[in-house]
Amino acid sequence: MLRVQLKVIPGAAKSGIEWYGDRLKVKVNAVAERGKANEAVLALLAARLGLPPNALRLVAGHASPLKTVEIDGTTLAELQKAIPG
Repeated sequence: MLRVQLKVIPGAAKSGIEWYGDRLKVKVNAVAERGKANEAVLALLAARLGLPPNALRLVAGHASPLKTVEIDGTTLAELQKAIPG
């Protein structure tokens, strides 16, 4: 299991993932309303990593732009390869 820190930008014009220091900056089109942005973040990360959606869990920051996600089935090296810095 890998824990990753995120900075989430909801309501973005274009979705994307990039490194932001030692955390990932994740932009999603979904708004921060009733968990829609959180769901979009997990779906985007799962798709980029080629993992099933249930391999990712939001463990901290549910109502904050700073979040922590646990990811099963990958390593930090694989994450860095999938999302180059």
